[in-house]
Parts: sequence; C-alpha cells; structure tokens
Amino acid sequence: MAQPGTRHHLTREDAQLAIRLVAHESGEDERRLHERLADEGLDAVLDDPRLPAAILRDAQGALVSLPLLTYVMVRAVLRRFGEEDRQLTDYVAGIVLEFGVRDRAHRVGEGDDEVYDTLAALLRDAEDRDSRRAYLVRAHLGAYALWLSGLFPDRIEHRRWWRGGPDLTYYEAIGRRGFELAAGHTLARQQGMSELYAAAAARFVTLRVALTALSDALFFPHVHTPERLMRQVSDEARWRTLH
Repeated sequence: MAQPGTRHHLTREDAQLAIRLVAHESGEDERRLHERLADEGLDAVLDDPRLPAAILRDAQGALVSLPLLTYVMVRAVLRRFGEEDRQLTDYVAGIVLEFGVRDRAHRVGEGDDEVYDTLAALLRDAEDRDSRRAYLVRAHLGAYALWLSGLFPDRIEHRRWWRGGPDLTYYEAIGRRGFELAAGHTLARQQGMSELYAAAAARFVTLRVALTALSDALFFPHVHTPERLMRQVSDEARWRTLH
C-alpha cells in the first residue's frame, strides 16, 4: 500500500547533493544555500525551482538517489499545475516509486497473492467482506488508476483508438471513486489518511495531468504522434476548466 513518506526518507547526503547541484546550476554560493537549509529546513532546497534542471543537466545529477529524483520532479510538476500540498506530493511520489518495483502495481500489498490487471477487478473487490482487505483494495484502486493514466496515457489512448478501450476520463472517474471509498473507510480515519485520500479524489484530474506532463517530458520524450498531440491539447483544456 503506497504511503506518503518519500520526503521523510531523504538523507543528509541527499540534501548536501541538492545544495551542490543548485550552486553549480546558479552560481550561488553554497554557504548561502546551507544557511537557507538551516533557517528554513529541507523544503527550502527541495522547492528551489533551479533544482530539477540542475539534476538533469549537471554531471553530478547521476549521483542523485531515486527517492530524491522522484520527489523533486513530482513536486516541481505538481507546483507547475498549481498543487502546493507537500503531503499529496509525497504520496504521489511514493506511488511512482513503489509501483515501479516488479509487479507491485498489480498487488494491493507485498504479501497479497491476488494479481490485478484491470480496474474493474479491483472495483469488484472494493466491498470485500474482509474490512482490512477492502480498505487496501480501495486505496490501491485510486493509486493504480493514477499511476496508469498519469504515466502511461499514450498506452490508454492507443487502446482506445485501435481496440475500443476506455478513455482517460474513465480512469479518472474510477480512480477518484477508489480514493473516495478509501477516505470513507474506518481504517483510513484511524491511520490519519482520510484527508489525504479525500484530497487525492478531489484533485485527481490535476494529479493525473501533472504526472502525464512529467511522463511526456522525462520518461517518453521522443513520442511525436497525432494521438499524443490531441491528448495534450485535451489535457490542457480540461485542467484549465478546473482553474
């Protein structure tokens, strides 16, 4: 089950490398950046708008840990789309990290034997008689829909155009429903996750569009198809209607 925690697992070495990268990118004295870190905390460095470009352009960017890279890139793209909530950023970064490991995206928990490859199958099990498992399925439904539609929208669009599969709005609706169901579960309240899931449900489209922009730019930058162009125009229009 994906959890917000990526930011809190960053190390002192991550912070030091981030400072060096920003200093090299901007020419700013490292001592001033260290002072900002001491005065304002780690977020002063993680939120520095020069850091994402520095990671990608500087040779030392190859030394960046996967948690630091993921958090910084997700944070930057979410802020670009108007999302400032750090806990939500932390959660989305956690989904990207966790679901990228083996078949983790297809299981509601590391020790769960059931493998899911469709949202419909997850939705069916969202009312499992086992309350704890129902909770895990609901949270996973939201996270899985966000991961699929956010990072692999071209795959979804290809299936829609050539095989008659569901479009991105279907994934958004199902993902939003998963987070809504998870937010209302007793275990979510006990674990302090209700507000986070409710926020993920309410802002699902923004989260999805932001992740897609990150995927287009960083993961699949060399795709230039009419379907992608149409989807990008549609994404921009849909996001603007929300703001």
